[in-house]
Amino acid sequence: MAEASPAAANAELLEWPKKDKRRFLHAVYRVGDLDRTIKFYTECFGMKLLRKRDVPEEKYSNAFLGFGPEQSHFVVELTYNYGVTSYDIGTGFGHFAIATEDVYKLVENIRAKGGNVTREPGPLKGGTTHIAFVKDPDGYIFELIQRGPTPEPLCQVMLRVGDLGRSIKFYEKALGMKLLRTVDKPEYKYTLAMLGYAEEDQTTVLELTYNYGVTEYTKGNAYAQVAISTDDVYKSAEVVNLVTQELGGKITRQPGSIPGLNTKITSFVDPDGWKT
Repeated sequence: MAEASPAAANAELLEWPKKDKRRFLHAVYRVGDLDRTIKFYTECFGMKLLRKRDVPEEKYSNAFLGFGPEQSHFVVELTYNYGVTSYDIGTGFGHFAIATEDVYKLVENIRAKGGNVTREPGPLKGGTTHIAFVKDPDGYIFELIQRGPTPEPLCQVMLRVGDLGRSIKFYEKALGMKLLRTVDKPEYKYTLAMLGYAEEDQTTVLELTYNYGVTEYTKGNAYAQVAISTDDVYKSAEVVNLVTQELGGKITRQPGSIPGLNTKITSFVDPDGWKT
């Protein structure tokens, strides 16, 4: 029997992410005082501390927090490196977002606990959605969005990119995400795209923002990566490898097991250098 042509094999490979059972697992970033951040997220945002561990031989501690168990919810993984009290967030990372049924009440609570409110709650200009912005103790920005009950309150990771069309194509092809919507705001000189594995009110989405004329951003050393689940890390890496040849980016860790653990992972960066 004749073998499939390379083009046919590649086309079949590119179908794989659409069939794979994927969801956003966690976002990893660094903080200067782990207990201070845990206190802020639990008291101000209402997150739960899910687990915490100290790894003295590697001089770091980390903590997982979210609105539900890791098995079903998107969570944050905070890393504290011994002796490092501050990080550079850079110009590329935008914000995380939390959905709440009452943004006014949430902001009132955050302010009462000493939180830094950078945009008062109110409707979006020309829209009906009510939002606010706050900063956590390390300077990470959180958008608070008022919406009905949702299974996933930790609902967005916003990153800035230099070529929106290229990034949309990358996340669709390499990661099997769906483009949910795009918004162009010429009066503010930006365009954004929402991508994910289900509708925005049901899940966590990636919000990619392109500011007119800006093709590069600084990454800093604070925000690290997002993690996404896959049924087959080897096949997923094959797809990513194929897509990076067309659109840029590269695999930074070949697929395989983490030493001492049963977990298999692969890591890569997208065309802008954002890590997954």
